[in-house]
Amino acid sequence: MHKTINNLISIKNELKSSSENDIHPKIIAVSKTFPLDNIQPLIDYGHYHFGENKVQEAVNKWTKIKAHNDDIKLHMIGKLQTNKVKYVVPLFDYVHSLDNIKLAEKISIEQRKIYKNLKIFIQVNIGNESQKNGIEPDNLQAFYNKCVEELKLDIIGLMCIPPQNNTETYFINMQKLNKFLNLSELSMGMSADYLTAVKYGSTFVRVGSKIFGDRD
Repeated sequence: MHKTINNLISIKNELKSSSENDIHPKIIAVSKTFPLDNIQPLIDYGHYHFGENKVQEAVNKWTKIKAHNDDIKLHMIGKLQTNKVKYVVPLFDYVHSLDNIKLAEKISIEQRKIYKNLKIFIQVNIGNESQKNGIEPDNLQAFYNKCVEELKLDIIGLMCIPPQNNTETYFINMQKLNKFLNLSELSMGMSADYLTAVKYGSTFVRVGSKIFGDRD
C-alpha cells in the first residue's frame, strides 16, 4: 500500500479515536507542489478532497483528471487574486480564502457566466494580525450579509489560520463566530493542530505534510 494511503488511514483513525462528538471532519489532502504520481494512489483508494493554493499549477494538474472523475472535489486554500477567479470558478468546487469584497464581487460575476455556485468559506483574521489576510471579526457580520444577500454567494462556513501560540483560544472564538452566523461548516486545523481544531467543531481539516511528507 502506498505511503500516502497509510498516512491518510492513520489520520482518519486519530480523528475517530479523539472525536468527542458526532463530527466526522473531511480531510483535505493538501497536494500543492506534489505531482500526480503522489496523488493518484489516494484517488484510486477513494479519497476525493484535495487542496491547492496556486491557480496555474492546479489548472495544469487537475483539469484533465477532474474531467474524467466527477467525485473529485478541489479546494482553493491559498490567497486568491481577482484576476485568477476566471480560472478558479470552472475548476474548483470550494474556496476557503474569501477575504475581501472585490474578490466576492468577482466570484459572483464569474459564477453567473457559467451557472455554477462554489461552496465558499470566509477567511477570518481571528488574531487581528497585520501580516495575515482575512476579515476582522468586528466586520464579519456586515461582510457576510453583503456576500449572501447582495452577491448571492453560497457561504457555507468560516476559515482561519490562527496565530501559532495559544491556537485553542482562537479555535474557540471561531466556533462561536460560526455558530453566531448559523453556518454549518468550519475550516480550520492543519497538520500541526487538526486534532485541536476538530475538538472545537472543525468540519474540514487541511493536511499536507502528514499525508505527502515534507516538501522540497
